[in-house]
Amino acid sequence: MADILFKMNGGMFSYRVAGVCVQNGKVLLQKPSNDDGYAFPGGHVAFGETNAETLRREFKEEIYADITVGELKWVGEIFFPWGEQPCHQICLYYQVEIQNDSIPMDGMFLAKEQLEGRNFILEFHWIPIAQLKKIKIYPENAYEFLSVSSNHVQHFVYRQE
Repeated sequence: MADILFKMNGGMFSYRVAGVCVQNGKVLLQKPSNDDGYAFPGGHVAFGETNAETLRREFKEEIYADITVGELKWVGEIFFPWGEQPCHQICLYYQVEIQNDSIPMDGMFLAKEQLEGRNFILEFHWIPIAQLKKIKIYPENAYEFLSVSSNHVQHFVYRQE
């Protein structure tokens, strides 16, 4: 199945889901090895796939982890440069929990990823929530979102210049 990621006249559109996995006061984040910006693990939804199916597939493909997908936490309307063109992304963030001991639960580990036919290495890091203010993270307001316990889905708009 094809990812819901397509070029339009003047830019890209991306439909992505991400997992917010918090354990022992740390959150699991990913970043390309050649970048200093962290993001929540996940990926593009494939046509005909549910958000939960996408998250389970992505965590299995990237880090060989089985997860349970919990409630929807955040809805993001995200605008950022994708190479030389602008990207408009809708990203839904779900609470997830790792169900097996297939990955380290502390520190950093590596995984391979492929996007648009290019291979690259992803680093996965368990970052203490208190340190999120000290790193480059997308969305930039992740620390505030993680620090607030809410029974409501939080919505945000993020524009990267």
